[in-house]
Amino acid sequence: MSISILVVDDQPLVRQAVRDILTDGGIRVVGEASNGREAVALVTEERPDVVLMDIRMPEMDGIAATASICAEHRGGQVRVLILTTFEEDEYVVAALRAGASGFIGKGAEPEEIVHAVRTIHAGESLLSSAATRALIQRSVQGAAPTTSRRQNELLTRLTAREREVLLLVAAGRTNQEIAAELTISPHTAKTHVNRIMSKVEARDRAQLVILAYESGLVVAGA
Repeated sequence: MSISILVVDDQPLVRQAVRDILTDGGIRVVGEASNGREAVALVTEERPDVVLMDIRMPEMDGIAATASICAEHRGGQVRVLILTTFEEDEYVVAALRAGASGFIGKGAEPEEIVHAVRTIHAGESLLSSAATRALIQRSVQGAAPTTSRRQNELLTRLTAREREVLLLVAAGRTNQEIAAELTISPHTAKTHVNRIMSKVEARDRAQLVILAYESGLVVAGA
C-alpha cells in the first residue's frame, strides 16, 4: 500500500523539490499547501497518511496547523513531520508539543527524507535522540515544571517500572537499548512503552520525551 502525503511550505520551489523527491521514492503526494490554513483544510479533504509541515508560513504557521490537525484527527492515522532549518529550536519544540511525530532538516539528503516519511507512517517517532534532547533541554532549562493537573494525574497511573522505562525513553534509548538495560525482551520493552503512551495519552515517543522534561522527572542539563 502506497503512502499518501501532503507537502506544506510557503516556498513553491521547496514544495516542488520535495514533491519530486517523494515521488521518486514511491510516495504519493496528494496535495500541496502554502500555509497552515490551507493544510488543515486539505487534511480534512484528502486524509493523507503524513503531513510534511514547514514552520514559518503566512496566515497560519506550522505550529498552529499541527495543533489543529492533531486535535481534529486525534486517534486517527494522520501524522505530522516537521520540516525545519534546525535554527528554530523553540519552534521545533512547540511543534512537538502540538503533536508532531518528529522533525527533519531541509538540508537532508533525498533518501533521508523518504526514510523519515516511511518511519513516521510506520507509527514511529523520528527523533534523532541527541538533537531532540538538546532542543528540549534548551527549551525548559531553568524553567519550573509546566505539566497541567491533568498530566500529573496521568503520570500517577504509571507503575514504578513504567516510570523507569519513561526515563529511558527520555534519555533517547531505543526499545532494544531499554531491553538490554532492564534485562527484558525487546517485545516487553515495546509493550511497556505502548502502555505508557496509552496511560498518559501521548501520541508517540516525542510526546513522552517532552512530558518527562516538563514534569520534572528529568532535569534539563542533568
